[in-house]
Amino acid sequence: MKKIKLAVLFGGVSSEHEVSLLSVTSILKNIHSEKYELLLVGITKDGRWLRYAGDIDHIASGAWESDPSCTPAILSPDRSQHGFLIHREDRWETVPVDCVFPVLHGKNGEDGSMQGFFTVAGIPFVGCGVLASACCMDKDVTHTMLKQAGIRTADWRTIRKPEFEKQEEKILLSLEEAFDYPMFVKPANAGSSVGITKAKDRASLKSGLKLAFLHDGKAVVEKTITGMEVETAVLGNGETAVAEVGQIIPGKEFYDYEDKYLSDQSQTRIPADLDQPIRDEIRETAARAYRLLGCEGFCRVDFFVTEQKEIILNEPNTIPGFTAISMYPKLWEHCGLSYGDLIDRLVTLALERTDQ
Repeated sequence: MKKIKLAVLFGGVSSEHEVSLLSVTSILKNIHSEKYELLLVGITKDGRWLRYAGDIDHIASGAWESDPSCTPAILSPDRSQHGFLIHREDRWETVPVDCVFPVLHGKNGEDGSMQGFFTVAGIPFVGCGVLASACCMDKDVTHTMLKQAGIRTADWRTIRKPEFEKQEEKILLSLEEAFDYPMFVKPANAGSSVGITKAKDRASLKSGLKLAFLHDGKAVVEKTITGMEVETAVLGNGETAVAEVGQIIPGKEFYDYEDKYLSDQSQTRIPADLDQPIRDEIRETAARAYRLLGCEGFCRVDFFVTEQKEIILNEPNTIPGFTAISMYPKLWEHCGLSYGDLIDRLVTLALERTDQ
């Protein structure tokens, strides 16, 4: 059997750089390596692209960057090359690839920018295309599109950094008139709960906005939804499959970055502690949102379920975490699709989409 030449990108110029290192380590340990000829390309926080041929176990700590195997690598936009240029001694060598798997969370990886690069280069890639990636990354755009389609999300307000700097008091007052405390403050374009604040008073609302603006020029302030946090996984291009619904039991006040990736306090339950009709409705809503937003390949869709059994879509994630404890692969494993087979399916979907 001819091996698929698969380039796996990791790291990235993103506040979620470290999450990517955890995800790619898990992927590489679970991939059916006999089916692939792998080319690993890491992107440092300062934007250097390096071909990496060292030990997988050195990636998560960041030690990979100083490995002697590292050599400059460039994705060629020239479609006749269909791959990467790898620097070897005194020359550049062309290394063609069949597909790219961008294990890049957050900005400059999940927001459509990298997907546009692959599209220009004419190289198939795992995951959503340019438009869906950009729309799902921007919480303001996602809220707007879902609301227009009648899919319920949390009430929100969008604040832009220049406006806040000029009219701080007016904006704080308008938010207090719109929502009761506590309210959630988030960068519009960030993931993995990076830069999120649960604002309980004016002081924390103000500091939360300033924190959000460190990650993006636009912030989203949301009404707090009290309820069960659940997630489901969607897979497919034209036809989609939706996994069982899983439940997050946070170890902290809310499911933040530390709770997701650094501590072992949070718990997951599959299936979620909900009646079957509610779980079915969540899965149907996830599939509808997936189609509406133009998603392809895969996406994790997060929800709240209130005590009144209201289903409220929190956000979609077009390159969800793939760490050893991440919900996306766990949900599919529960449905009988192993981690390694899931990776195979994602690559197949990428290649099928290009053929279409």
